[in-house]
Amino acid sequence: MSMWDDFDLTQRQKELLGRVGEVCAPFPDRAADNDRDAEFPHANYADLNAAGFLALCIPQANGGLGADYETYSLVAAEIARHDPATALTFNMHSCSMLWSGPLADDLPMQDDQRDTHNARRAAIYQSVVDGAAIFAQPFSEPNSMAASGKAPFGTTARKVDGGWLVNGKKHFASLAGAADYYAVLCTEDKGDDNPDVRDTMLLAVPGNADGFNVVGGWDTLGMRPTVSKNLDIQDVFVSDEAQLLPRGAYYEAASRWPHMFMTLSPSYMGLSQAAYDFTVAYLRGEAPGAKGARRNAPVKQFAIAEMKMKLEQSRAMFMNAVRDARYNPSKETRLRAYVAQYTVMENAPDLTRLAIRTCGGTTIFKSMPLERYYRDARCGSLMLPWSAEACLERLGRECLYEPGERD
Repeated sequence: MSMWDDFDLTQRQKELLGRVGEVCAPFPDRAADNDRDAEFPHANYADLNAAGFLALCIPQANGGLGADYETYSLVAAEIARHDPATALTFNMHSCSMLWSGPLADDLPMQDDQRDTHNARRAAIYQSVVDGAAIFAQPFSEPNSMAASGKAPFGTTARKVDGGWLVNGKKHFASLAGAADYYAVLCTEDKGDDNPDVRDTMLLAVPGNADGFNVVGGWDTLGMRPTVSKNLDIQDVFVSDEAQLLPRGAYYEAASRWPHMFMTLSPSYMGLSQAAYDFTVAYLRGEAPGAKGARRNAPVKQFAIAEMKMKLEQSRAMFMNAVRDARYNPSKETRLRAYVAQYTVMENAPDLTRLAIRTCGGTTIFKSMPLERYYRDARCGSLMLPWSAEACLERLGRECLYEPGERD
């Protein structure tokens, strides 16, 4: 049974959610070790690949499962209910397919440009379907203004014969060392010393390329199995065929397909559900480590009621937003996306706080999942491009200003 069974789902969604629930059943037993060692969840990815889920967002015509944005979001949340860190890395992999697939299909392109893009993405999809290739998607750079969309990316791509020469640095690069390809956002270097956000490129940089290096350590509060180390990219050649989006397409998508930046939230939606589910099971005396039922105390009932209200706020806003996702949405639809992202990301740590307080001291031990959920949840509101602060800023400004208005 998935966390979405009480919603009106398509038959295909029900099928995929049922399948992924079976695949993810072993994930919780592996989570503590991966967290302790900050180890990428290789075994989980092997299971996902064996069931075809690395190709979740690849069109069925290309051998994938053909999930659209909404279906991806529901499946990713279900993965997170079993292991949030695996779901967070799965987001980075899947977005490379989602952005170059269903989202790109909505973008305006010339016929020859679309033909070229279709041919290039077909080869990229084949590397996943036939070769089990894993994709990372490093956003963040030392200048956080780029990841938030307020400045060009400092990583650059200069056109050369047959491809691009990429230079720059990325940090918080999830799947570092585990990915086969890194979908690197960079700015086209036109040689005029005037970098422009409109010239953002999305290139699949091979992880084994000369000049590509994973550097630094990864010893963090939470989401430790994401292994989000730094990348140093020096004169790395990337072929033309490695363009995940045509020139100019990323800027168009970022401007007119805003829900593309909401794809981190399923990880925290599923985490929220897991924290609530554990608390209910613990108070009923059914969770491993529980010391009998403790559900008859009013203070526990009040706490679980508060948790349920927060969970349902997140679920309702999340579902509404992912079903609203589309190219060129209305202003109100965009604003609701900010509200949903903020609510999910901020409710997750609050739910885990309540869970630990309600279940008691036993649950702060590493043998229990709640302390890990608590640490993982606290990381969500920091993540760009739609961090909690960015959502507040965008929501407040866009409520008060129409496009083009200035004081």
